[in-house]
Amino acid sequence: MTGGVEMAETTVAELLDAVRGLTARVEQLEAELAEVRALQAQDVPEDVLLAISAAVAAFLGHRAKVKQVHFRTGQAWAQQGRVAVQGHHIIHGAR
Repeated sequence: MTGGVEMAETTVAELLDAVRGLTARVEQLEAELAEVRALQAQDVPEDVLLAISAAVAAFLGHRAKVKQVHFRTGQAWAQQGRVAVQGHHIIHGAR
């Protein structure tokens, strides 16, 4: 009979350790989520906006208005580049 009690205590201790570990992971994930949300809430700095405006004006050959800019980091740039390349279909020799 004492073997069953010791096993139950061990199981309870293991469960408490598992809960503590999961609680720590959840807290870490919540902190990372808050950090990502803080990055997304940032406004685009004025110097970056001026650089974008200058690049658009140089590309188009005249002064153009930049109406909307989104602040993005990470893989958004890579995804945007793939979309531009894959969406640009050139049909050679067809008229």
